[in-house]
Amino acid sequence: MRCVVPSTTPVRLLLLVVFASLFAVSAPAQQTDVSHYDIYAGFADLNSPALGLNQTGFHTQVGQSLRSWISLGVDYSVTSGSNILKPDLLPVATQQQLGPIILGLIQAGAIPPSYQLTIPANIFTQSFATGPQFSYRHFQKVTLFARPSVGAFRLGATPRPKDTVATLIADTLVPSGHKVDWTAFYGFGFGDELHLTRRWGVRTQMDMVYNHPFNDILAKGFWTERYSAGLMYHFGRNILQRRAKI
Repeated sequence: MRCVVPSTTPVRLLLLVVFASLFAVSAPAQQTDVSHYDIYAGFADLNSPALGLNQTGFHTQVGQSLRSWISLGVDYSVTSGSNILKPDLLPVATQQQLGPIILGLIQAGAIPPSYQLTIPANIFTQSFATGPQFSYRHFQKVTLFARPSVGAFRLGATPRPKDTVATLIADTLVPSGHKVDWTAFYGFGFGDELHLTRRWGVRTQMDMVYNHPFNDILAKGFWTERYSAGLMYHFGRNILQRRAKI
């Protein structure tokens, strides 16, 4: 049985509350001030339910507004956490190789018949992405946005086996004791920002991307979700005023 992070986590509940509160304070008036540049920094929660892996850390973005409805930017996050690698996550060929080994150890009396192979691991993840963001500015105090997501993860995994058999298997899968992998991802994201002042705002957002890291160890790709909340700072000229002068 896999250890899957419950879908109703405190972070998700918090974001749902924030989303609801943003709409509650929104006034239906078109925005007239769109800064040329913006920078964001905040908390990140990276969740891969298929692996039972949840990581927390830091998230930042930098963007440039091209029009009131579209901007381009770069995105970076760094998170860490831990999960448990189990045989059902491995490729079928690897599972077939491990089966006779575990059975032989049980028959030899080296491990009990109830033995279940598990390999805890520490995971460190960096994400890099870039692309457009489409904004809806119908509300004076709130901006809604959506974006496609294309980028790459850099993952580092360090197995922490707890018994002799798990140590033997971990040494076979990761001989160096630490494994690093780059993997591309694609997906989509959405969120909103509550404008506190002309320069400052509070942003909440969610991204979902499909990826398949460590494809020599993990049998299947999976969806990873990132929840993020933090402060937004806007600077530069109001692009709407500049366009009006031209």
